Amino acid sequence: MVATDIAFPTATGFRQYRALGLSALAFMVCFAVWTLFSIVGVKIKQELSLNDSEFGLLIATPVLTGALSRIFLGLLSDRFGGRRVFAILMLLTSGAVYLVSAVSSYPMFLVTALGLGFAGGSFAVGVSYVSNWFDRAHQGTALGIFGAGTIGTAITAFGAPLLVNTFGWRETVELYAAVLALTSVVFFLLTNEDPASAARASGTLKPRKLSDQLAPLARLQVWRFSLYYFFVFGAFVALASWLPRYYMGMYGLPLAKAGLLTTAFALPAAAFRALGGWVSDRIGARTVMYATFIASVIVCFALSYPQTDYVVHGIKGTIAFSFGIPLPAFVSLTVVLGFFMAIGMAAVYKHIPVYYPEHVGAVGGLVGAIGGLGGFFLPIAFGVMNDLTGVWTACFMLLFLLVAAALAWMHGAIRLMERHRIEALKTLPQLPEMAELHEPKHAMALAATR
Repeated sequence: MVATDIAFPTATGFRQYRALGLSALAFMVCFAVWTLFSIVGVKIKQELSLNDSEFGLLIATPVLTGALSRIFLGLLSDRFGGRRVFAILMLLTSGAVYLVSAVSSYPMFLVTALGLGFAGGSFAVGVSYVSNWFDRAHQGTALGIFGAGTIGTAITAFGAPLLVNTFGWRETVELYAAVLALTSVVFFLLTNEDPASAARASGTLKPRKLSDQLAPLARLQVWRFSLYYFFVFGAFVALASWLPRYYMGMYGLPLAKAGLLTTAFALPAAAFRALGGWVSDRIGARTVMYATFIASVIVCFALSYPQTDYVVHGIKGTIAFSFGIPLPAFVSLTVVLGFFMAIGMAAVYKHIPVYYPEHVGAVGGLVGAIGGLGGFFLPIAFGVMNDLTGVWTACFMLLFLLVAAALAWMHGAIRLMERHRIEALKTLPQLPEMAELHEPKHAMALAATR
């Protein structure tokens, strides 16, 4: 029996939508906390005189914890219920966030960043909790609405610089810790156990063994979904953390304006994730993934082209001209990229309840973990590439290669599946309604009547 097959209790309609709304709100707060270092990290970089590689590691460290924790948090949610795990996770993480404001050395900032990163693990908890409230026909839309909590990135990108300039970065961190703790209490008091957890508590549904929960992780398809999410989510988180630094270095903007323009990337991306879930429910997640990857290949290629000066030796002398992406065009392209990343995130997670309805926590946890690792490794890679190449657009060169690889693997896997289906069709008779005549006993009976 799967979670979505359980008969909902009385007033489930109200309970399930309240659970969805509060889960999205809690995830939004967690995501705002998770990306906090993209703003306060700039101040820490200035205080400690960090280079780009050290800065990249600093802003990526919370993402590492958030990524790796998704695996076991998803398993815990499947076993003990997302409501309790979500509330406890937020409460404990708020303490780690507060500690960030109390340290002053680079190694200690990295340690406290690891604790703060557990806020990112909330995604696997929320996916398990929300998917248990909805049937398969509506899970894509529900998970898209929940995933719109990534708008927390935009809230931090826009609001944190204002708070930092008004109160100071340490005071801003303390405020974030208080909001996260308050959210954990509100979430626990106003939500109910999901139907699957309630059924397990009453003995109606037996808990699954750990080996059964982990069994789907051996399938190559799960790892292919993980690569998709490595780009659509990991690269989204990486850019949300890296763009303030990019705008300040590439275009010479102040922190407040850099944060505002980063919001232009993060806000539409978060808002349209719900649309991605709705569209995936109607036209199919595969179609949405094709659109996402093709558009992203084009945009990343355009963004990867560096500022270049050309000298052409013409008939009447040399002709000099230059090529580069002006700030308005760059902002517009990042908005387009963010939009397709958002609908791609929803499409990836539309696949999971359909293919693995009894293992949403485990599979969703692994896919989310791999995606989160993208948010960890990519900012570090961006910083290292900056230091080694001295080219600002090197980060988009890397993203272009990544999304091109994801598109190639997806298309190859789909063509292989179609080929297998065609080979199976070849074994069928030309007229399926006459199939029984091809069986030996019918052939013998027919021969006897002649």
